[in-house]
Amino acid sequence: MIQGVESKQLARHADERGFLMELLRSDDSIFTKFGQCYVAMNYPGVVRAWHWHEKQDDFFVVVKGMIKVGLCDMREGSPTRGEVNELYLGENNNILLKIPVGVAHGYKTIGVEPSLLINFPSKAYSREEPDEYRLPWNTDQIPFNWEIEFK
Repeated sequence: MIQGVESKQLARHADERGFLMELLRSDDSIFTKFGQCYVAMNYPGVVRAWHWHEKQDDFFVVVKGMIKVGLCDMREGSPTRGEVNELYLGENNNILLKIPVGVAHGYKTIGVEPSLLINFPSKAYSREEPDEYRLPWNTDQIPFNWEIEFK
């Protein structure tokens, strides 16, 4: 795993009314700082990649559907620089994923229904000075396969 990437297994507490699932708590060891919270709805097959931050961590949770997440360590001097990881988040794998500063990331909704991703970035978005650095989803600089793979 890329250094600094962490995950927290989430637990659904279900009864006859439905379920409750805590996503992120300020007393979690994975927590750093609250900046803002947003939800993104994503259509099946759409790739949202690649970008990274130099000032904030992202905390992804998928509460509906499934996504394939790609990660690539872009940090100078990191012992895992250039390492690429692939993870699956969503209804079939309820985890909170911490993506640290300097790790490029992107995702693709898999399956036949839209996904709902909630992000808790550690800094609020600044329209005047966006903390976002981008590469195209199909760049040759990151060896990642967005297609369905049979393993």
